[in-house]
Amino acid sequence: MDFKELVAGRHEYAKAWKARKGGKVIGWFETYFPEELAYAAGLLPVRILAEHEPDIISDKWIYAACYPVKDMANQLLLGRMDYIDGFVNTEGCQWMFNVYEVATNNAPQLFKHYLFLPDYTESKSSKDVLRSELDVLKTRFEEWLGVTITDEALDNAIEVYNKNRTLLRTICELRRADKPVILGSEFMNLLLADQVMDKAEMNVILEQFLAELQAREGRDMVRLMLIGSETWDSKLEELIESLGGNVVIDELENGTNYFWNNIYPQEDRLMAISLRYLGRNNHPVKDSNWRRRPQRIFELAEDYFVDGAIIAKQIYCHPHGTDNYEVWKILRERNIQYHYFERDMTVPKEETQLHLEAFMNMLRAGITRLVGWHNKIEI
Repeated sequence: MDFKELVAGRHEYAKAWKARKGGKVIGWFETYFPEELAYAAGLLPVRILAEHEPDIISDKWIYAACYPVKDMANQLLLGRMDYIDGFVNTEGCQWMFNVYEVATNNAPQLFKHYLFLPDYTESKSSKDVLRSELDVLKTRFEEWLGVTITDEALDNAIEVYNKNRTLLRTICELRRADKPVILGSEFMNLLLADQVMDKAEMNVILEQFLAELQAREGRDMVRLMLIGSETWDSKLEELIESLGGNVVIDELENGTNYFWNNIYPQEDRLMAISLRYLGRNNHPVKDSNWRRRPQRIFELAEDYFVDGAIIAKQIYCHPHGTDNYEVWKILRERNIQYHYFERDMTVPKEETQLHLEAFMNMLRAGITRLVGWHNKIEI
């Protein structure tokens, strides 16, 4: 299962899907986008991913933004995603909204929709507000495509997506083992592929992959947690692995937050979808009231027996920039060692490798912890 190859071939996959299914492709940016609604309409939801490559034209449209946003604009303006028939932007990162605006302003023939999702997700009225917003999006899809999104279609979409999340969590649970059978780079490529493929087709691949994992032998490596801004490839995880470490868990928007909770079916399908996306693990933008994110990070660190954490913040990432002080605080209070750094368009390999190597040497058995402290002890 070469998930990295699936990610690299995502454009060809989407074009082949359109030719095979005769359907349309909808592009999305934020993981709060309700994919089930698009899937029920017969659309292929595809996440817009950034690349590590020189940017040649985006400065004309977006200035002083983070590299992923500028790179997305660069790709869209170069026509690399000309198979996409429309875009939906969900309220979240304002830089992402800028990409959405650039893409749709330069291609007015595309379907476009802005979906408001309350920042105060715990408010008593938030579920009703989002349910109303979903109803508007449902109507717009129906008018655009000339179809009726039935309850049966919504039920099927919810079932497919719930199965997908369950499979992802099952695979993720295998990372809790003393010697995980899957590396962090492989799991990240798996998630990125999951976000650009038809979920029904991906579910078949995941079931086959689970069977493959049963025959593997695990490896004993320094156990790390990855925190911070969204990632767009597995280069950082691969660098960590080359130094003897393994990312056994993450707290990223396009990582565990993407699949952690299911939809609980109910008669009002749109309300069920609304409750799922409001109840998911929060991005810093949506975690401004109760600050639940730091406690979740600590719980994941405990559950996956991490030796230390790496916080990788994207330069110009304001949501994580304002949230990091709370994350640092709880890691210090719980005596969890961490290494913090910022990255730009590319990760400078030599400098990053030197810092990570020093950090992992500090974590190795016999220096800051007992040998095998996270192993199960049989009496």
